[in-house]
Amino acid sequence: MRTGRASALTDTGRRRPHNEDTFVCDPPLFAVADGVGGAQAGEIASRLAATALEERLPTALGVETLTELIQTANDRIYRHSLDDPAAAGMGTVMTVLLVDEDAGDIAIGHVGDSRAYRLRDGVFEQLTPDHSLVGELVRSGRLSTEEAEHHPHRSVITRAVGTEPTVDVETLTVAAEPGDLYLICSDGLTDIVRDEQIAELIQAADRDPDATAETLVAAANRAGGIDNITVVLFEIIEGDPAPPAPPAEATTALEPDEDTMEQATAPVAVAEAPGEPEAVPVRRHGAGAGGRWLALLAIVLALAVAAMVIWWSLAR
Repeated sequence: MRTGRASALTDTGRRRPHNEDTFVCDPPLFAVADGVGGAQAGEIASRLAATALEERLPTALGVETLTELIQTANDRIYRHSLDDPAAAGMGTVMTVLLVDEDAGDIAIGHVGDSRAYRLRDGVFEQLTPDHSLVGELVRSGRLSTEEAEHHPHRSVITRAVGTEPTVDVETLTVAAEPGDLYLICSDGLTDIVRDEQIAELIQAADRDPDATAETLVAAANRAGGIDNITVVLFEIIEGDPAPPAPPAEATTALEPDEDTMEQATAPVAVAEAPGEPEAVPVRRHGAGAGGRWLALLAIVLALAVAAMVIWWSLAR
């Protein structure tokens, strides 16, 4: 088995002034970090978390690797909040999946209320527990799932990365099978789109990661877009494992508009920030041809200037 198509998309939503979510879509590593702390602090925290993840060595796999990476993120965020009073109390929730193609399994590291799901043989299953007040009440039997969906304190989390000197990382390993589709998302999706609706939308999009990402974000915005919305999807397919690749560099992109989507079909981490209104959707598909034409134009101009200098010198 190996990792197949993958896609990631983030959107500010319709009510928040800026985006504090960051994603990593860098096979075999996939993650969503949803910053908390308000203003720019949450954005800084989620970006620091993504940067820590992308420092993973290509051969480092398993839950031990995820625990170490998330602990590193926790240390950096906590130290930053101590050094910058404006960022005091900032943190982020994180859900991270790391595919081991040789072993045929997926390691999961999780802190907070972002979620990981798996769609297998038509069954849509939540793989990670919510580290939230409502989640604890549901697990203890004091609150039903239906009551939790409308609870006034459903956004209160009980665990986050970077708010304390250490963090308790929940880890698990799941067996992967060809045909699986995995979804990681922030609560901007799951707070207003029910699980059964998410499953229906995935099937309606023919399980295509690109189409599904756009469909899910659009559904959350239609339901009110009350928070930042981020989704990461990838599939498991038949085939030999791919050779390990060097880690990709993080890329930062500006968020042009509250309805603008940023999509990655190549390895990338994105941190969103406020931008200008009425901007068109921005997509990321790796380097384009524009940069190459600019470089060619610069060379032609340099040669022209050199020719003029030589002609002027001879004319004298």
